[in-house]
Amino acid sequence: MHFLTNKISFPKVSMANEEGLLAIGGDLTVDRLIDAYKKGIFPWYEVGQPILWWSPDPRFVLFPEKLKVSKSMKQVLKNSNFTVTVNKDFNSVIKACALAKRQGQSSTWITDEMIKAYSKLHDLGYAKSIEVWEDKNLVAGLYGIDLNEKVFCGESMFTKKSNASKVGFITFVKNSNYNLIDCQVYTSHLKSLGAEHIPRKEFIKHLN
Repeated sequence: MHFLTNKISFPKVSMANEEGLLAIGGDLTVDRLIDAYKKGIFPWYEVGQPILWWSPDPRFVLFPEKLKVSKSMKQVLKNSNFTVTVNKDFNSVIKACALAKRQGQSSTWITDEMIKAYSKLHDLGYAKSIEVWEDKNLVAGLYGIDLNEKVFCGESMFTKKSNASKVGFITFVKNSNYNLIDCQVYTSHLKSLGAEHIPRKEFIKHLN
């Protein structure tokens, strides 16, 4: 296992183990985070753990042209009172994602340190939030990293209302010009919307 130092440098992603774990340690500075995402690497760890850096193979992604919208979801999109915005309240979205309970996780991986780091990325134009509102209430949202307006690396989402997060995600994908949405790891929720596994080598090509 590779242990990071203060120097901003990552090993080749091919050195990741079978689960995708590549390196341990380092920090969450803007320069390190952007360097990581551009190389297909992302941090993911829980409270009490050191920073863990991952690059899974295969990678779970969504090609926007393969987005699947069911008939029932089309009706929800047509008839719901949800309003979708971009970058209107990043702070509330990331904090709501941190509080969301996840199956199989005893604590949140969106630590205070992560919130601070990604909020700084947002201030610099690298991190983006998508909000879903019902009246004036924030009922769902997601956030992630924008890589040169070509690849969007989704980080987390939350919902307080049935279908609200799907409305936000679908609306965002349909109205964006990304070549690829990086979903990182498998979820049945995103698979139902058309996400699929691709080899890590292919994913890296899209980043470049």
